[in-house]
Amino acid sequence: MATAMGAMAATSLAPILAAATFPGDLGLGRRRAAVPGWRAGGRRLRAAPPARRPILFSPRGVSDSRSSQTCLDPDASTSVLGIILGGGAGTRLYPLTKKRAKPAVPLGANYRLIDIPVSNCLNSNVSKIYVLTQFNSASLNRHISRAYGNNIAGYKNEGFVEVLAAQQSPENPNWFQGTADAVRQYMWLFEEHNVMEFLILAGDHLYRMDYQKFIQAHRETDADITVAALPMDEQRATAFGLMKIDDEGRIVEFAEKPKGEKLRSMMVDTTILGLDPERAKELPYIASMGIYVFSKDVMLRLLREKFPAANDFGSEVIPGATEIGLRVQAYLYDGYWEDIGTIEAFYNANLGITKKPVPDFSFYDRSAPIYTQPRYLPPSKVLDADVTDSVIGEGCVIKHCTINHSVVGLRSCISEGAVIEDSLLMGADYYETEDDKKVLSETGGIPIGIGKNAHIRKAIIDKNARIGENVKIINFDNVQEAVRETEGYFIKSGIVTVIKDALIPSGTII
Repeated sequence: MATAMGAMAATSLAPILAAATFPGDLGLGRRRAAVPGWRAGGRRLRAAPPARRPILFSPRGVSDSRSSQTCLDPDASTSVLGIILGGGAGTRLYPLTKKRAKPAVPLGANYRLIDIPVSNCLNSNVSKIYVLTQFNSASLNRHISRAYGNNIAGYKNEGFVEVLAAQQSPENPNWFQGTADAVRQYMWLFEEHNVMEFLILAGDHLYRMDYQKFIQAHRETDADITVAALPMDEQRATAFGLMKIDDEGRIVEFAEKPKGEKLRSMMVDTTILGLDPERAKELPYIASMGIYVFSKDVMLRLLREKFPAANDFGSEVIPGATEIGLRVQAYLYDGYWEDIGTIEAFYNANLGITKKPVPDFSFYDRSAPIYTQPRYLPPSKVLDADVTDSVIGEGCVIKHCTINHSVVGLRSCISEGAVIEDSLLMGADYYETEDDKKVLSETGGIPIGIGKNAHIRKAIIDKNARIGENVKIINFDNVQEAVRETEGYFIKSGIVTVIKDALIPSGTII
């Protein structure tokens, strides 16, 4: 049994965020002058094409990764602004997004999705971070305030993590229309920051990445835009937006989910980006990860002058930038990465952390921890239970039950005789008192948690759900798609998802 405890997650962020201060006598032009490719006046120098191929670094997204060997000058904490895009309404993740924004969806027993890009930023010394969202942002605001809020703003522009919600104004009465439009609407705020680059991230991806190497590659290749690229085989490639590169790693063509002959035409030599020859044969395609570095002046010019009506980075702004001759580079990321955009992907990503001997994604990397809200919960209590190949969050009470290949979220209460298989329990936001339970017992109510002798298989149980005694959630008829919102659950891709705060009466069979 693996127990996901919160000591690492509650690590103090003060030393990380407090480091992000601007030297008072160092302006943008002088900082740029310290970087090859910039004049003291802040203008970019275009060097002749190098005789040899530039070296593009390829970080490995593995547990216990070694410390980065980057040497950014100026430092990322003073020269890079992180912008995390919260995504749309999250309809493909519904009902998990019924009462929360997509980045606020719980993950891995103790965390939320937003903790992944924020932690990657902080571990990469990018400590000025905005999160853009417009749907159900209350729980996201609350989580970020509690997890990172003690260090927001402050004297001399120290680091911060701040939510920016969509808003209407006299100049723009519309909500966010897409990724590029969201950044454009807040460009008045972003341009106030005295930085060199904007780091554009997604709020619904699971991966571990050192952005300093990403930024260093951007600077060394004198790129206007750098796109993080994932190598992949032909089978997976049809589901992604693919890119084609020249022999210097410069992107020359894009194709959205190509098939047939068009797919084969997008094959590239991935050794150019750092893959060894053997793996390059297995992975001859590169897909955009939706992660970008933009030089600040380039971003301003593209969104305001060149493409003032473009709404999306991936399908409009970046392909347009290549067409007008800007230098758009690919940067290879050769590690675990998952776009958690659907119920099935979310389910598989969570269960993947129970895989042995090596999980798909590890929360145990000491050099790059995943931070979250410190909740100060007691250790989980396991009483005469059979628990195998599972991850248990903080503050759980597990009694005389069987749990196999499952993730059990914080404050979960599982009663005697219950069987949990291949499932994700998100836990609860609070504990019910003994008086609450007594009142429920006297009135025939059902307490939060999993009732006696319940059997749950291949399911997601959202927070604060009340599962009665002898309930069977096993999808007995192997239904693939069903909408049963009034009954408290949905079925998508054969996975039963019980809605947050739902009540499933005793004896129910699903």
